[in-house]
Amino acid sequence: MKKFELYEVKDDKLVRKNPFCVRCSNGVFMADHGDRYACGKCGYTEWKTRE
Repeated sequence: MKKFELYEVKDDKLVRKNPFCVRCSNGVFMADHGDRYACGKCGYTEWKTRE
């Protein structure tokens, strides 16, 4: 996945589609796996809540 695919433009501003990893640093995106976000660098996982 390319970096430009992780952003979208809304009202002339860039918005991130995926969150950054809280253990690594800014610039390390977490992968969206449908039911969770996972960091490929350190392995940190955040589960999405069901609503």
